[in-house]
Parts: sequence; C-alpha cells; structure tokens
Amino acid sequence: MIRTARDDSRPAIDSFREECGIFGVFGTENASAIAALGLHALQHRGQEAAGIVSFDGNQFFAHRAQGRVGDSFGSGKVIGMLPGNAAIGHNRYSTSGTKTQLRDIQPIFAEIAQGGVAIAHNGNLTNARTLKRDLVQRGCIFQSTMDTEVIVHLIATASGPTFLDRLIEALHQVEGAYSLIALSETGVIGARDPNGVRPLVLGELHGQAVLASETCAFDIIGAKFKRSVAPGEIVHIGRDGVRSLPGALGRAPRTFCIFEYIYFARPDSVVEGKNVYAVRQQIGRLLARDAPADADIVVPVPDSGVPAGLGYADQAGLPFELGIIRNHYVGRTFIEPTDEIRHLGVRLKHNVNADAIDGKRIVLVDDSIVRGTTSTKIVEMLRTNGAREVHMRIASPPTTHPCYYGVDTPERKELIAAQMDENAIAAKIGADSLRFVRLESLFEAVHGGQPNGKRMPYCAACFTGDYPIELIDDMHVELPLLLEET
Repeated sequence: MIRTARDDSRPAIDSFREECGIFGVFGTENASAIAALGLHALQHRGQEAAGIVSFDGNQFFAHRAQGRVGDSFGSGKVIGMLPGNAAIGHNRYSTSGTKTQLRDIQPIFAEIAQGGVAIAHNGNLTNARTLKRDLVQRGCIFQSTMDTEVIVHLIATASGPTFLDRLIEALHQVEGAYSLIALSETGVIGARDPNGVRPLVLGELHGQAVLASETCAFDIIGAKFKRSVAPGEIVHIGRDGVRSLPGALGRAPRTFCIFEYIYFARPDSVVEGKNVYAVRQQIGRLLARDAPADADIVVPVPDSGVPAGLGYADQAGLPFELGIIRNHYVGRTFIEPTDEIRHLGVRLKHNVNADAIDGKRIVLVDDSIVRGTTSTKIVEMLRTNGAREVHMRIASPPTTHPCYYGVDTPERKELIAAQMDENAIAAKIGADSLRFVRLESLFEAVHGGQPNGKRMPYCAACFTGDYPIELIDDMHVELPLLLEET
C-alpha cells in the first residue's frame, strides 16, 4: 500500500512551455532529500507541480503538491515523511493549458501483481488516446488525465513474470517521445524512447547510480555524470548494481529534440555530449554571420537569449549590454486580476536599463518567437526608453509547426512565423528588421557540420513539419479527447 502526504489560471504566455523534469536515485541515504535537490535543479523544466515517491524496503511513501519544489519540499518535515534509500521525482508542466489537479501530479503510484510501482515520465505518447480507449473498453478504470496512467495500465495487464518484463511489454505498445523513470520494490528503472527525442542521463553518487533529465541535477548533489541513456535502452538500478538492456525498446533513427539546445536545457548542462552554453554561443555567432546588422550594441532578451547574444556580439565585434533586466521573482502563477494589470505583464518580468540603450541602434537577440506579442512589447519598451533602432535576431529558425512530443506550443494558426515572412513579422512587432538563424546554421552549431543532404539526428519538426514519430491519435480524429499530455 502507499501512504500519501499531499497539499491541496495560469495566464497564457508567449513562449514555449517547458517539458517536464524527472529524477531517480537508488541505494542512498536520504534519497527523498537528494531527489528534491535534483528536482530543484530541474525546476526550469516544470514549475507547475512537483512530486516524490520513496521506498524504504517495505513501504512506499509519496508527497505531491502544486507549485515549485522549494515550496513543497523545502520543509524537513515533508522530507521526513518520505523515508527510504530509493526515490523518484517529477517536475510538471502540463501541455494542455489547464490548471493542474492533484490527481494529475506525478509520479503516479499503483499496486500491481508484482507489488507497488511508481512511474514518472517526460514527453508525450502519440497513441495515448487510442490506447486509453482500448483499455477502457477492456474494463480499466482511470483516475487521472495523464497519459502516464496508460503506461501503468499496460504494465498491469501485461503477461510477463517480472515487473521489468511487463514494463518492456507495455512500452513496446506505446508510440511517442518519452523518457521514463520507475520505482519498484527491486530498484529504479530508466527508459528512453527508441528515437531518443527526450533526454535522460545516468550519473554516480557515492558509488550508487542516479538518473535525471539533465546533468545539472547531478552537479547540485555532487554526482558524477557517466553517460546518456541510449535511445531504446532500459537501465535497471538495483542491489546488484546497474544493468543495461540496450535496444530493449527497439531501434529507430535518432531524432533528439533540437530545441533542448535552443531553450529547454539549462545552459550549464551537457546534453548528448555537448555543453549547452557553448552551443548557444555558437548559434549566436552563426546568426551574426548570416544576419549582420548595422548597429551599436547587442542586447539579449534575458535569460535564454544571453548566450546567443554573447556569441552574436563576439562575431559582430559589437559591445554586449544588459539593456533589459529580468525580475526573477515573478512566478508563472502571478495573479493578474484586471485588463490593465494584465497588459503590463511583460514589465512584471522585464525592465529596460535605459542608460545602456538610450540613443543606440540595438541588435535584440532572443531564443525564439512564438505568437509575437511579447516581442512587440519588448521592442516598444526599448523604443520608449530611447532606442534609435531595433534589429531583432532570433537564435532559432521560424517556428511554423506545433510540437506533439511533449512541448506546449500553440496551434499553427497562432504561430506568427507560420503566417508571415520575416519582413512582415518585423513590421508587426515594430522592429526595424528581423532575421532568424538558418536551419542549416543551427545544425552546424549543434552538430559541428552542415547536413550535406544527410538527415541530421535531431527532431526539428517545429521548424520543418517533418514529424519523425507517427501521430496516431491525430489520425483518428473521431476519438474523444480523453487525455491531457504531460
């Protein structure tokens, strides 16, 4: 059985909403405290809710709550209610745009024939609704809107003799992009989809293995990064150490999400063997090479535009100035009670450093542009504070298609780059000019070379519309919308 301790209108934003963060540790004292620290480092991947499930060798314990990790797990009392030397955790950022309910906070726990099991995952199953319909018809009862629960039911109805066997059988039935961590009575298991779209890394802490979405979660606990979990691989961490099952979930062309390098991953993380900060600087350099501007200074939109802005300034030989200052103490759940206050939303997060930009021709560098509403307000703020010209440069190609693999993006009709070219967008947001980095240059920065006609090992569907994994649910539009992706 599980013993649970839980605490009982997010405004629309003009940016990509992060995915989710997962963390797992086995064989370490105070596992839940370590998991909480790991989730804190992964806070950028999900700020809506957090949960931890621990196991003390006899019983499972759980705590799930809305809000950020520090608000929910900063108390020694809460950590004390999660004993054991094994734990997994999850940061949530739902992709449906609805407020998170407690029942939809991961990790999800269930009792099956092989005992208790908790599961957390990052990504999206592209056949979740199809699978749920079939499971409901077979008599399964769902308690949440998470597609994670589909995996739990598939495990429970599988025929394998062990939990690991059943997990493999279950994951062979799902399609989509995911990294997953499970906690059973025998250990912690990590798994990654055959295409390797979502990240998952393996580390070592005091001789014991740890799993996380990003390496920055290892740094905060003093763990050593060992390697990335391979696409289609399952890693079992138990009393006998680490057991790897390469290709257990099948093999497919590698299509890692290229937006991890542009925005999602923390800049101090190492992603697929590459330092994110260095990659973002290189994207900025190539952006300056491809789209120079006659300007006086380079100003980034903080914080995600800073590395690319530094790279742009370095390549262009222009001064780099923090012409925009970000307020880091405004959360995503900030109350906006009136239209007047709502209109000032950008100023809640950003303020112009007027002395740095007054009378200057500015290159404004940002990581991406989605609807364009935030860019419009930032350009207006710069002009109001004395900027003579504003030339916007975007460190990603035009985002013209929505993501179906675990990232919250608007419908295509709401993506400004799907409706307008660069000149029209510049006019729309009030900039003197606007240019995006070329897709070929993005590949060059990330991969170290241009495609040369060969398929790059990345998913860039949001730029190209070339989806590497079949969108099964979207092919069956008659299915009711039963699930909220996570």
